[in-house]
Amino acid sequence: MQRQMVVAQENCPARRVPDGTPVEIPKDSFVSITQALGGNYTVVHQGQMLRVDGTDAARLGLEPETLSFPEPTGPEIDESQVWEALGTVYDPEIPVDLVNLGLIYKVVIDQATSTVSIDMTLTAPGCGMGPVLVGDVEYRVRKVPNVKQVAVELVFDPPWNRDMMSEEAQLETGMFF
Repeated sequence: MQRQMVVAQENCPARRVPDGTPVEIPKDSFVSITQALGGNYTVVHQGQMLRVDGTDAARLGLEPETLSFPEPTGPEIDESQVWEALGTVYDPEIPVDLVNLGLIYKVVIDQATSTVSIDMTLTAPGCGMGPVLVGDVEYRVRKVPNVKQVAVELVFDPPWNRDMMSEEAQLETGMFF
């Protein structure tokens, strides 16, 4: 994608790269888009690199990522919808979602408290994008009906390796051999 300049159509939530600190891009601000991947946008605003969730893209005048679910028929969280939401979160540098990368180790749903607990890892323990990815996971899973709380824990045991990737992800990244 070529760098594109846009003007924020309304206040837009974002997270600073790489620490994940929430910030708001004010309406009528100039924003330079440096990357569009997995429905998310990496932008530069006032010298800061920020990540804008694709579900907020319309605030920047861009095509929004649609993450919608049918109306719930009861108070329970549907685990398949949690996995669907997780499948919309992409690594910022690898064009593959976290599920197919093998970065999601465990999902536990506590129906009594409407909480989803997730154990996930990173492709490398020192990855500076860890807080941003955790924020992406929390943000997307909170959109699942009946989810009131999301708890994400970064774990590094077992260490991630390419064999944890789906075959599709291995093919996509040229790591299938």
